Amino acid sequence: MAANGSGGSRAGKSSGRGERDLRVRVKTAKGRKLSSKLWLERQLNDPYVARAKREGYRGRAAYKILELDDKYRFLVPGARVVDLGCAPGGWCQVAVRRVNALGEKSGKPVGRVLGLDLQEVDLIAGAEIHLLDFLSEGADDKVKDWLGGTADVVMSDMAASSSGHKGTDHLRIVALVEAAAALALDILEPGGTFVAKVLAGGAESDMQTLLKRNFQKVANVKPPASRRDSSEKFVVATGFRGRRESVEADDQPD
Repeated sequence: MAANGSGGSRAGKSSGRGERDLRVRVKTAKGRKLSSKLWLERQLNDPYVARAKREGYRGRAAYKILELDDKYRFLVPGARVVDLGCAPGGWCQVAVRRVNALGEKSGKPVGRVLGLDLQEVDLIAGAEIHLLDFLSEGADDKVKDWLGGTADVVMSDMAASSSGHKGTDHLRIVALVEAAAALALDILEPGGTFVAKVLAGGAESDMQTLLKRNFQKVANVKPPASRRDSSEKFVVATGFRGRRESVEADDQPD
């Protein structure tokens, strides 16, 4: 996917005044906080937001998983996918199309898409949405029961609620990624893929060690759709080896 998307348009000439400035400005309404004004202005000028509306995705985040999959090719027809914290559903929408969950690609295997969240999510054609706290006891067994077996992909675009305290937020994000990885290790099929939002530096050292022990390849990447001023990156771990409990000498990080 091109970083600029296809949402931009060229401005036309206007009465000899040169090209018109089409950048949308949002005036600060009485009582509107500056942060809200800046957020709204950014949304209105974001080509990914406009593109998502045109292409029927529930948010610009859909393009993050599209771009990651374009590079690493894990959402293949027939794959069984679990999306943790799936609201509002953009990642599920992408997965449905790419794994052929609706059977629209003739002659290709039909995949499964399972979305999990703590809140209600509007129905998505081709996806099964369940209200579930994936941190709860027995969650992995429930997921495997719903899938009728193991998963080929576990993915997560979850972000912990901000407390406003950088150190606290850091710990929350780390804990969330660790919990998502723990579930992935319990439910993934050998050869499977784990994708999750992490911090700007990539997965923490302990997480890198865990993933390198259990997957053939581990990459930390920032897809073009991720905003430049965002501190997020994504870890993409491919080629699940099957859970390995002990750390051997050759498992240490490079």
